[in-house]
Amino acid sequence: MALTGKDFISTGDWTKEELGRALDVARELKATFKAGRPHRLLPDKTLFMIFFDLSTRTRNAFEAGMTQLGGHAHFIDANTSQIAHGETPHDMGIILSTYGHGIAIRHDKVPGEGNPYMRAVAKHAEVPVINLQCDEDHPTQQMADLMTIEEVFGSRNLKGMRICVSWAYAPSYAKPMSVPQGLALLLPRFGADVVIARPPEYRLMPRVMERARRLAAEGGGRLTEIDDMDEGFRGAQVVYPKSWGAEHLFGNDREALALNAKYRSWICDTRRMKLAAKNAIYMHCLPADRGNEVTDEVVDGPQSVVFHEAENRLHTAKALMALTMGGYTGNGLRPRTKATLRPRVRARRRR
Repeated sequence: MALTGKDFISTGDWTKEELGRALDVARELKATFKAGRPHRLLPDKTLFMIFFDLSTRTRNAFEAGMTQLGGHAHFIDANTSQIAHGETPHDMGIILSTYGHGIAIRHDKVPGEGNPYMRAVAKHAEVPVINLQCDEDHPTQQMADLMTIEEVFGSRNLKGMRICVSWAYAPSYAKPMSVPQGLALLLPRFGADVVIARPPEYRLMPRVMERARRLAAEGGGRLTEIDDMDEGFRGAQVVYPKSWGAEHLFGNDREALALNAKYRSWICDTRRMKLAAKNAIYMHCLPADRGNEVTDEVVDGPQSVVFHEAENRLHTAKALMALTMGGYTGNGLRPRTKATLRPRVRARRRR
């Protein structure tokens, strides 16, 4: 299963088999890292990381991961680069392709902008493009989420598993919709019954959700939406309460935060955790807004797997880089030799 050169902009762009392959490699890389064994699969290779927004876990997972794979990740702040002066994705894709071996982008602030920007870069790049979070999806986070669920419950087959992805209150800012949308795009493909609980005003992007429902039907899972947080939690084996903004109010912080404040009671606390299944786990992409999205008792409690989940960001990031940037042979963790490397000049890539 050759994934060299393939973009990773949405999990929906990859087959279930390709996603499973990435998870298998992540598991192997995690064991290798834990054992302290070197795994320099991408020696002397360069990843360019363009950030339009802030990051902790994503940036550090990819920077540390690239170092451990033997390469180097360049951090590019869009606001202090020529992107801020109007340099186009067309030019960026061509130029950075000649300097290195992969491009990764975070562009999640404005609905309708990030995903098209990434796909425009990818159209003109001769190296793979990885989505570090856009307005539509956060695929590297969701791969870590699925890896965590598999490790906790012992199976990648989520058939019959009820997963509640719930809106939760946050007073800080209108957060992107990409995490709940990314979960909707991915988990039902592996059989999960995903319930999205949200106040009426916080609907997700219709085009993305339409795609998610198609993928759910193909994968044998289900995707439903309700407006009751308690009902969403009831009987769920996984709860993932996370704030996101109302699409029609992005850019209008005052009205967005005023709307948020109407739903202060949407918090994940011990009472709601008791509504979930006895073996339920609490998940969050972090940073969690403590005291608003979730109480300390839950996020630091025995049902929380948030730090396990955050740890898996490193291993899934490394798997995606190794597979798409040509460092994984498919026969164990052995670097590719010169004889096995494909020519880079104008090589035709799989999209």
